[in-house]
Amino acid sequence: MKRHLAFPGTLISLAFLSLLRSGCPQQTAEEACSVQILVPGLKGDAGEKGEKGAPGRPGRVGPTGEKGDMGDKGQKGSVGRHGKIGPIGSKGEKGDSGDIGPPGPNGEPGIPCECSQLRKAIGEMDNQVTQLTTELKFIKNALPSPAAVAGVRETDNKIYLLVKEEKKYVDAQLACHRRGGMLSMPKDETSNSLIASYITQAGLTRVFIGINDLEKEGSFVYSDRSPMQTFNKWRNGEPNDAYDEEDCVEMVASGGWNDVACHITMYFICEFDKENV
Repeated sequence: MKRHLAFPGTLISLAFLSLLRSGCPQQTAEEACSVQILVPGLKGDAGEKGEKGAPGRPGRVGPTGEKGDMGDKGQKGSVGRHGKIGPIGSKGEKGDSGDIGPPGPNGEPGIPCECSQLRKAIGEMDNQVTQLTTELKFIKNALPSPAAVAGVRETDNKIYLLVKEEKKYVDAQLACHRRGGMLSMPKDETSNSLIASYITQAGLTRVFIGINDLEKEGSFVYSDRSPMQTFNKWRNGEPNDAYDEEDCVEMVASGGWNDVACHITMYFICEFDKENV
């Protein structure tokens, strides 16, 4: 059985008809199949507003907007906390000496005493102070670099200074001159022995002394240009002017002399006249 049912403005689909067929069992030709059709009713009234839904997901970040005009300058803020104290500056130069103040009042009279021994002790102390002052003056003038020396040695009229600075012979002479002295000149057994012991105690093996034949080969003179007299301490076979270039003199720890080349470097000993210190 095939039927078409029409409603105002609507055409029932074939699917709906198939439902009608399935709902109507096989009948005879004489029997009619009764069909019930549901028709939509009229539109109802609007319902009440529902509750607010949950927030949706955040949207994408929009593009950066154009830079706005600069706002007005704000008011001056309050004073901040004090900063850390800076490092101490370098020491300034010494100022000028002030004017001499007025003399103080006279002291109380002293108590009479027997002061002869005290005066004697004070006199001895004055002598020691004078001697120390002289030695201090010598140290200031002759020892510009105290770390380069190994003490001093003295005789009645000489002061000997071992300088631990390796120099050529000519430079050693100049170094002694700048200190106010000369390269040491052992002119007798006493001074030669003193210099030899000085070398040994300093742990050295040899030093330059003030003897050379730079001006005339074989004619040795002291650094003050005075000629050598009868005293000498040449070692066996010396001087030999090896390689025709040994024109200066060294002293070894035993006290012996040896001629050496002037261009080599070694420590040296200066001597000073006490009356000139």
